[in-house]
Amino acid sequence: MKLPWWTLAPLPPDAAAGEAATARWNSLTKPPGSLGRLERAVTRLAAQQGRITPTLARVHIVVFAGDHGVVQRGVSAYPQVVTSQMLANFAGGGAAIAVLARQLGAELTIVDVGSVHAAHPLPGVLDRRVAHGTADFTQAPAMTAAQTEA
Repeated sequence: MKLPWWTLAPLPPDAAAGEAATARWNSLTKPPGSLGRLERAVTRLAAQQGRITPTLARVHIVVFAGDHGVVQRGVSAYPQVVTSQMLANFAGGGAAIAVLARQLGAELTIVDVGSVHAAHPLPGVLDRRVAHGTADFTQAPAMTAAQTEA
């Protein structure tokens, strides 16, 4: 009887595959390390999969959105009402991330974790608000400890 994959211990990373992936990145026409975290993430994935060019069988993109309270200080390019409009645009497929998800064949989940003006229920958006925006962190902590653990 073959055991389900999730019951098996993970294999250790393949250092040689990770090093080969790094060498491949460095051989491309670009300054070494210029893609920053992406290069490091792909190198880790290559080592985990034991392949120089790792693959992703299932991609799931999750967008978390909310409003910050420091907007009251005039530091934001847009008013908070734009967040609810963006949530609807994400879910409706009009935002760049939705187009990217479609092109990748990726599942896209949109989660409202703290918008001020969202009109829920909003089709395609999970309402997981822990508050209606954060507090102005120049005056008090942006979130309580309980909110960060919710």
